Amino acid sequence: MTTGGKTLNFNIGMLGHVDSGKTSLAKALSSISSTAAFDKNPQSKERGITLDLGFSSFQTEAPKHLNDKFDKIQYTLVDCPGHASLIKTIIGGAQIIDLMILVVDVMKGIQTQTAECLIIGEIICPKILVILNKIDLLPEGKRQTAIDKMSRKMLKTLERTKFKSSASVVAVAAHPGSENATDDLEPQGMEELVQVLQAQTYEPDRSCDGPFIFSVDHCFSIRGQGTVMTGTVLSGRVHVNDVVEIANLQITRKVKSIQMFRQSVTSLQQGDRGACCVTQFDPKSLERGIVCTPAVMTSYHAAIVEISKIPYYQGQVVSKCRYHVTVGHSTVMCKVTLFTADSDDKFDLQTTYRYKNELDTTATCKEFGLLEFEKPIICMEDNLLIGSKLDVDVNTNKCRLAFKARILKGIAEKDFSSSFLPKLLIYKNKEREGVVERMHDDYTVICKNLLKKESNMELFSQLKVQLSTGESGFIEGTFGQSGKTKIRIPDGLSPSTREQLGSKKKKNNSNQQQQQQQQTIKVLMNFRRYIYDPSKSIKQV
Repeated sequence: MTTGGKTLNFNIGMLGHVDSGKTSLAKALSSISSTAAFDKNPQSKERGITLDLGFSSFQTEAPKHLNDKFDKIQYTLVDCPGHASLIKTIIGGAQIIDLMILVVDVMKGIQTQTAECLIIGEIICPKILVILNKIDLLPEGKRQTAIDKMSRKMLKTLERTKFKSSASVVAVAAHPGSENATDDLEPQGMEELVQVLQAQTYEPDRSCDGPFIFSVDHCFSIRGQGTVMTGTVLSGRVHVNDVVEIANLQITRKVKSIQMFRQSVTSLQQGDRGACCVTQFDPKSLERGIVCTPAVMTSYHAAIVEISKIPYYQGQVVSKCRYHVTVGHSTVMCKVTLFTADSDDKFDLQTTYRYKNELDTTATCKEFGLLEFEKPIICMEDNLLIGSKLDVDVNTNKCRLAFKARILKGIAEKDFSSSFLPKLLIYKNKEREGVVERMHDDYTVICKNLLKKESNMELFSQLKVQLSTGESGFIEGTFGQSGKTKIRIPDGLSPSTREQLGSKKKKNNSNQQQQQQQQTIKVLMNFRRYIYDPSKSIKQV
């Protein structure tokens, strides 16, 4: 919401499978290109696919439902790559958009990356618009029938998502003819597409309050001017002459000038796409990253998150496994430890939590995770993360997006394993089972197999146990040198138990094994072990 106060900047993410025609569609729509538009990467041009985020824009008159506040709408198009190995870049782009355009090749329908882009959109974007591209390749006599059939199929797919009641489908030909066609052929369906876009446009919930956070996706120098950083404002506002911090490098610079699509402006605010020029800064030191109000962003080595599994992920999200986790444009490896509480309260260090082996899609209470990053990440609490298994073979045709999470508490200490983790009360339920070997007296039994010979008896002494015959007792100590345990029964053994243990001495050799199975009395011990407790203490509840 900038340029004269009467133009709304509306960010549209263009996602889809590789070669579905996203870049051609962006070119057909765009009137102004940014410095990061239309596959400027040489490898992109050579391979004919988008390898990086591209930005361009076009303007229209404000639709009727918004013309009481705005004169014009500036649509900023974020062209995200569709190649499977570049899913990290897609996630980075998706976090700065207000509406998602899902581009589908009408000849092929939903493909692997189409599905993954739809999942990302469902996590991040409030609205979606489906574009059926390349309709010119359909036989003219059967074209409308094929378009109607694919439209119904797409809407049926969206019924299983949050977009089921709001999605629209538009058929276009962004670049008519073969891939070698000239630019003389006019794109088809653009007018209808713009009309649908205007109808879907809304005023995003944006505010100038809070710290300035600028997601930089491109950095270059201009002789005699300085270094230009282009990106999208995630929060707050920046003015010319403000001092900002380049968070990745922890250095500060003054903003010399600001532009929005080649127009000089005095400020940018949340949601705006623009460029900030600073001096005395080498653009080679920053490809992507965060520029912000000084001292706002923190480098985290680990984080506590609220976490949930993505339903389309066919594998299990398992504790102690490693995943790729993406925050904005940064992707790092991390180890996940899962836990939950018996109540649905927010996370705090005073609460005791139960360790979980894997995420449960049917869980009724909140599920949390400790993420330990292989490399520190620069972000803020409440930031969204997406966990993936990007090392899975891209040709398996399976969703690689495993979980979504939101940071509840960032952990900045490098030595967090000793300074923070002992404060994190996560326990595992443990169970031990032994067998009563014999009765020592009416109040004591000797048990075997409950503890190992090398077990530290100090940890287990006085812990409560339960006999399978119903009596309650506690561990009094060791018995002998072979790892046997003396169990004290304060209320004494019941007459039937005494008789059962006493009869073991009188059993007939012919049916000895059968009687022994009938007379076996088990000793059960349940306890908790806190996984980050340095003393490895044991507790019972």
